[in-house]
Amino acid sequence: MSQLEKVLHNYFGHHYFREGQKEIIDDLINGESVLGVLPTGSGKSICYQLPSLLLKGSVIVISPLLSLMEDQVKQLKAKGMKDIVAINSFVNRAEKQQVLQQLSRYKLIYVSPEMIQNKQLLERLSHMNISLFVVDEAHCISQWGHEFRPDYLKLVDVIAQLNDPSVLALSATATPDVQKDIIKYLNKPSMIKHIYPMDRKNIAFTMQQCENKQEKVSYMIDLLQKFRVPTMIYFSSKKEAEDVASQLSYHLPELRVAFYHGGMDGIDRTLIQQQFMENQLDIICCTSAFGMGIDKQNVRLIIHYHFPTQIESFIQEVGRAGRDGLSSVSVVLHAPFDTLLPKRLIESELPTMEQVRSFVSFLEKKYETNSVTINKHEMMMYLSLNEVQYRFIIYHLENHAILKENQILPIYDRRGVFLKEIEKVISNRSQYKLRKLREMVTWINTTNCRRKALFRSFQTTLKEPTYACCDYCDFRFDDWAPIQEKTKTATIKGWKSELAMLFLQSSND
Repeated sequence: MSQLEKVLHNYFGHHYFREGQKEIIDDLINGESVLGVLPTGSGKSICYQLPSLLLKGSVIVISPLLSLMEDQVKQLKAKGMKDIVAINSFVNRAEKQQVLQQLSRYKLIYVSPEMIQNKQLLERLSHMNISLFVVDEAHCISQWGHEFRPDYLKLVDVIAQLNDPSVLALSATATPDVQKDIIKYLNKPSMIKHIYPMDRKNIAFTMQQCENKQEKVSYMIDLLQKFRVPTMIYFSSKKEAEDVASQLSYHLPELRVAFYHGGMDGIDRTLIQQQFMENQLDIICCTSAFGMGIDKQNVRLIIHYHFPTQIESFIQEVGRAGRDGLSSVSVVLHAPFDTLLPKRLIESELPTMEQVRSFVSFLEKKYETNSVTINKHEMMMYLSLNEVQYRFIIYHLENHAILKENQILPIYDRRGVFLKEIEKVISNRSQYKLRKLREMVTWINTTNCRRKALFRSFQTTLKEPTYACCDYCDFRFDDWAPIQEKTKTATIKGWKSELAMLFLQSSND
């Protein structure tokens, strides 16, 4: 057994590496920079967690997924890795200062892309030995990536300030064009590429045409009565996730159903996540806020009540099924007018030109009154901007030297040029997103092999399916025989109920 395999077994409990892991780790240990594209559920995090135990310096991990950071920190500490920390908006000021004072003692440091821009943090990190800089969800650096984040474009400057350590860029959904952007914007032309097929050979794909919402619910009730397996149902609407969860609970009282979305209380979200992981819930009605970093091995069924705005998101969400390699199924429910909701979501992603003009006018007025700093929450409230829209505008204002480190600079004649350029960017981005939506709809309506059509943009070859391929090739629910666990009646519906039960147990003691 090699040293790498011993570390893998001792710390992570695995006897062998999954496809791509060892090859990537070998290159990183040898000081190379690597671009790794591996399918969702293939264990990408091992590619930097294991090297952090062997490299002399610290490993920084940039991730936009705050809940994923927190989960990984907890899991790794439980495995005996104590020198690990996450620095993000979940950490209060006092805790942050304490972490900064002893930063050099940590071997693995998770940081959000926004937090890594912090001057004090960067100053501390620049005096440390950083062996590896990890960019997780690296497709976010490309404007053609499905989750483009302007803050990722600033990472190249951060890497330079940290004395240019080796870089590991990871993604599950980077097309060849996005891969080129990742290498370009990280300024790592000699990056070694490890690109592996995205298709998971144990997942079958099927689509069910429905006339309306109620027919979708009726179909799911019939399906879930036949197959009592761990199930995730994806929604693009928080309200519909709640409403459908209520209907399923009523019609399927023997199954334990919960809903999950980003608008819920943090304690409720944590409890539901834990219950699902511990097999105390059978069905989760969720938005895309659920699932990132959820490494539950036995999810058998992924149902899309609403389909996402692009194929890349769909592949990521489907990839949460069958991580143990056993037979699993993806079902898309499609009804007339289903494209209206994703179109509205695309429209809300970017600011309107009216919001942009109002933003610039607001800055001009503040500058004229010698008020040269901006307040994020004030601007978001005043202009009805969401977080994504606000960061988009800020990035482009900084690019045009209208803002610098939250300070307003003289605008002079830059206003016209700025407005013209950002209008072009918004138009191009909107057209791109609508094109991606059309690709998703085309895939849903395909009359050929779904697997081939789904992965056509990402890879030239496909794996032979282990069980079944798709509804156009060979898959039928009548032939599906997944392992079905005996269900237990649900009694706990939320954290308040669980807390009340704990108090009751305490008083009985």
